[in-house]
Amino acid sequence: MHKVIFDTDPGVDDAMALLFLHHHPDIDLLGITTVFGNAEIDITTRNALFLKREWKIDAPVARGAGETFIPHRVSHEPPKFIHGDDGLGNIGVPEVTDVEPDPRPAHRFLVETIRANPGEVTIVAVGRMTNLANALKEDPEIVDLVKEIVIMGGAFDVNGNVTPAAEANIHGDPEAADVVMTAKWPVVVVGLDVTMQTVMTRSQLADIRDAAGTSRARLLFDLSQFYIDFYEGLVDDGMVVHDSCACVYIVAPELFKTRSGVIRVVCGGIADGQTIQKPDGRGFGPSDWDGDLPSQKICTEIDATAVLKLIHDVIVSVRED
Repeated sequence: MHKVIFDTDPGVDDAMALLFLHHHPDIDLLGITTVFGNAEIDITTRNALFLKREWKIDAPVARGAGETFIPHRVSHEPPKFIHGDDGLGNIGVPEVTDVEPDPRPAHRFLVETIRANPGEVTIVAVGRMTNLANALKEDPEIVDLVKEIVIMGGAFDVNGNVTPAAEANIHGDPEAADVVMTAKWPVVVVGLDVTMQTVMTRSQLADIRDAAGTSRARLLFDLSQFYIDFYEGLVDDGMVVHDSCACVYIVAPELFKTRSGVIRVVCGGIADGQTIQKPDGRGFGPSDWDGDLPSQKICTEIDATAVLKLIHDVIVSVRED
């Protein structure tokens, strides 16, 4: 079993990733931590609580950061044109749910859960890295206790999606991302280099809805329609399942090829949020990539067909609400 904490900013593709984690038989979902990004923190936390209730998820939800790691850094408005005003495709999420969040802030939930399960916890971070950076600030020793950090974010050999240089999750809090990438815990980055190849069509999503025959799958289909409409003209009648790719990596890393090397994040200027890797074995002049920095992995190739099939099979495997 993989013990997983899902650090997320729901978010449409976050919702699909959460349902995948909830349904996969080899995932023990220990908790859901929220962060601002696809919507403001009040909304992403409400959405996580809503999905917890609708999908009967036992894992607690801990509210996380609502501002950047360096306070008052210039931030951007949530991408309502991608995820809707409510963050879940304008399906009419109720303003208030009857589910209470965990009393701990997300960074403390992370620290305490990692310490309670030394060497066993994988953190799947599919939003801004702020909660992880805050956890490291509070307790730097957790780097020796985490099994792995799997990040959806970054763009290395391709352009970004919010600027030519930067991907949205990293661009939203570059300083936090640089802290996380350079910490001495094992990191795997599943970025736009591979996620943009993984497009679930509208008909494939409808097949998940029909094959599962559950209210969970119907909700997933409904909340995804706004997101698919956004991708019209960018991909063929479908949506890119960014966050689910990171979740698939946990259980099927053989579907990816990786490259190792030190990763840094540009903080400031026109390349703000750009992720750059110095591949292992490459020689350069003295720079900020030198010194006692860890080698981390980035994904460079993906078997997109197999990834999409696994997402389908796992979500339809549970046919009872």
